[in-house]
Amino acid sequence: MRNVQLTVKKGCFIVFAAVLFAACQQAGKGVTNTADSSGKSTSAAPGSVGTRIAYVDLDSVEAHYEYFKEKKAELEKRQQAIDNELKANLRSLQNEAADFQRKANNNQLTQSEGEAAQRSLMQKQQQLEVKRQNLSQQYMEQEAKFNEDLQKRLDDFLKKFNADKKYDFIFSYRAGASNILFKNESLDITKAVIAGLNEADAKK
Repeated sequence: MRNVQLTVKKGCFIVFAAVLFAACQQAGKGVTNTADSSGKSTSAAPGSVGTRIAYVDLDSVEAHYEYFKEKKAELEKRQQAIDNELKANLRSLQNEAADFQRKANNNQLTQSEGEAAQRSLMQKQQQLEVKRQNLSQQYMEQEAKFNEDLQKRLDDFLKKFNADKKYDFIFSYRAGASNILFKNESLDITKAVIAGLNEADAKK
């Protein structure tokens, strides 16, 4: 009898803003923008025209954004509960199958009883597989809902955060999984974004 396990997605669920790379600067009119710890932009060439950019480190957001940590813990707890339930169901089915095999080996079952027991075991195995699929689907729907909620929170916050339009682009960055090969840490606004997200949630 094959093992029945729940397969669900792991790890992080954040998709932070649109990751675009279309930064173009006019020749001879480049501007160097920096962001201090409060997220304010400074310019090395006042009055010049250029693209103003900043980035947010997603690993730091996941580590310090309280809402994300809380919801992630809830999802992990739900996944563990599902795994435990399915494993318990599987053990019960395996024990029943072992009991059937023991009785069959000892000639304790008639042919009709043996056939009925086999059909029952097959039916229970199929039911367990359907249950596994349903629980997996429910978990993925719950995870998708969390992703959508988180995306909306981030989008809404960034609109307010950048209401003065000091940035043309806000990139997302993740170590080892980003299209950005180099980052100027003076453009890092992660701390300001995390502080703002946590503060906004605390006021609700």
